[in-house]
Amino acid sequence: MAFGPDFPADRGGLLWQMRRKPGVTELDHRQVGRDSLFLMADVRLAGAGDEHRVKVRNLSGGGMMAEGHVKVTRGAKLEINLRNIGWVEGVVAWIQENRFGIAFVEDIDPKLAREPVAVKADNTPRFVKPVLATIDPARLRKI
Repeated sequence: MAFGPDFPADRGGLLWQMRRKPGVTELDHRQVGRDSLFLMADVRLAGAGDEHRVKVRNLSGGGMMAEGHVKVTRGAKLEINLRNIGWVEGVVAWIQENRFGIAFVEDIDPKLAREPVAVKADNTPRFVKPVLATIDPARLRKI
């Protein structure tokens, strides 16, 4: 498939920009690596108390792409609750249909969101636990 200056689908696209700017290098593209993943997160707009559930499509230290039916505008301040990280402040950078990009105010460690949710050790004393909870049915014999 050939793209030329008269091909409207490429107007403003990457190929068109590369023709206009000779010598485009990898340094001209995004510097931050992104992890493609599928997580759920809660988003709340600044000043609004209601939370919306969104899908996290990719995540980096400086931002993320979310997908969901949330009415946001470019430049809107919001907070995102990411798994194992907590609430993070951000600003809507772009919007395309039901997807939008969020630039974080402060960098995060995206690897934390990929880790399984930590299960806290049960520090309840044995004598306080219910008796049935300590019996393993697989170890019982039928008489």
